[in-house]
Amino acid sequence: MTWRLVAAGVGLVVLPGVAGAADAPVRVHPLSAVPFVLLLGAVAVLPMVAGYWWHHNRNKGLVAAALALPVAVYLFTVPGGVAALGHEVEAYVSFIVLLAALYTISGGVVLRGDLPPTPAVNAGLLGLGVVLANLVGTTGASMLLIRPLLRINARRKRRAHVPVFFIFLVSNTGGLLTPLGDPPLFLGYLEGVPFAFTLTLWPQWLVVNGLVLAVFFVWDRRADRGESAAALAEHEAGPEPDVPAHAPLRVEGLLLNGPLLVGVVGVVLLKNRLPFPAAELLMLGLAGLSLWKTPRPWRAANGFTWGPMAEVAVLFAGIFVAMVPALALLTERGAAGGVTEPWQFFWLTGVLSSLLDNAPTYLTMAQLAAAVGGCQDIAGLAAGRPDLLAAVSCGAVFMGANSYIGNGPNFMVKAIAEEAGCPMPSFGRYMLVAAAVLGPVFGLVTVLFFRS
Repeated sequence: MTWRLVAAGVGLVVLPGVAGAADAPVRVHPLSAVPFVLLLGAVAVLPMVAGYWWHHNRNKGLVAAALALPVAVYLFTVPGGVAALGHEVEAYVSFIVLLAALYTISGGVVLRGDLPPTPAVNAGLLGLGVVLANLVGTTGASMLLIRPLLRINARRKRRAHVPVFFIFLVSNTGGLLTPLGDPPLFLGYLEGVPFAFTLTLWPQWLVVNGLVLAVFFVWDRRADRGESAAALAEHEAGPEPDVPAHAPLRVEGLLLNGPLLVGVVGVVLLKNRLPFPAAELLMLGLAGLSLWKTPRPWRAANGFTWGPMAEVAVLFAGIFVAMVPALALLTERGAAGGVTEPWQFFWLTGVLSSLLDNAPTYLTMAQLAAAVGGCQDIAGLAAGRPDLLAAVSCGAVFMGANSYIGNGPNFMVKAIAEEAGCPMPSFGRYMLVAAAVLGPVFGLVTVLFFRS
């Protein structure tokens, strides 16, 4: 059985080979994808119509189990279904262990001091995250920077847009330039795509991130002007209760937890040489070391709790199981869709990445592009039809930002922000904001880079 690694620096997911791999394709009935659609609908609707009930992770687990378990039972009845389910179960374990390790270790790094929540400062931190995402992955950059950004803006009244743009930029669009940046790109690297291929995508990266940062700066400037004098006075009193105003910046916990984060990166990069679950146990060991050695006041200063991690674990358990038939249908029927042009691959990959995990979507669409382009495999696609591979890569990375479940760190950032008391838009409202902000940018990218 063929197993594939999908990692982005510290953004790891272990996934099965799909179309074109040694494993036989799974053939499922189209109705078997209905539970996945219903689960997405539940995530979108229940917070609005039954917010108090949905707030409890136990109830999220009940909904996820009710929709995922029938899918699991059905997969036991179709050829190849058990193997496909096993692939996704292992993928889920690796996904959650990695997020838990990053969440735990980064929770011990505290930024203290006085950093004013001005539009320039916020944009600067987002820009830092965009660059950092290419070095430690979108997940690693997100877990390192989201808490400091939330703390800096904690006393602003109008701040809900800040973590939303953080998801757009740091958790997604920033990680395009290296295979370490986002899970789909590392998968392509393992399939033989040259390491330097993604560096050729710097024009797309610069246009998207530059425009979205500019939109954020304008939005944040307008929000900042609407802040009350009382809120500004609160900031002058000090950004934290125990830190005086204008205190110098300092970072606590980095000497301990920084090497542990590097250790997680190292484990991810060695994952293909380690049998399951050796890498997962190593990452849990690094997280345990952080818990043991990090002073509790540092985590308390970050508002660290296990609530966001539990929420992600519960919901994604259902998502990983329920999406197996959807991925199988995409693999089986994708070639019949008449997709041949770069712009079509960009948008189809992007739309699917918004609702499915963008890593298996990338693999499926890249293999389809190789077939369309007359290339033997994805590695051949990089040499023979780089325009199609660029479209698939950009679609998967950029449009993972379109929903909370498009990329691994998205939902985690949402949960951390809500835990910190920052209001976040509902699933549907987030998608509307993403469409309004990102849609025109992606349209421009289509015209500039992927038109026929």
